[in-house]
Amino acid sequence: MRKLRLLHLYLGSLFGPLLIVFAVSGAWQVFRFNDAKKDGSYKPANAITLFTDIHKDQVLPGVSRRKPEAAAMRWFSLGASAGLILTTILGIVMAYRLSRRPALVTGLLLAGLALPSALLLLAR
Repeated sequence: MRKLRLLHLYLGSLFGPLLIVFAVSGAWQVFRFNDAKKDGSYKPANAITLFTDIHKDQVLPGVSRRKPEAAAMRWFSLGASAGLILTTILGIVMAYRLSRRPALVTGLLLAGLALPSALLLLAR
């Protein structure tokens, strides 16, 4: 268990900052805060545009996707995705092993699956 916690800690520390950037920039994209209005009444702040471009294209500003240095950001983003998946799995394992109420953990996991599934079904 100690090794799992350490792996979770180190992966979270490495990829956590980028995952927070992706979560925040994804959140404002949900409400389209990153899109300028066609009539010019709204223009997103430069920081919003910058992080939206990183989120959507996984490239650093001013770097063409065709340049080799652009691949570094894409590979790190891929690593962050893999790290998120692995740390989430480790977190679930630790939740079961450390919780005194595994039924509650199971219920919450099932709710985490059921709620978005229900919303998708309602949208159809």
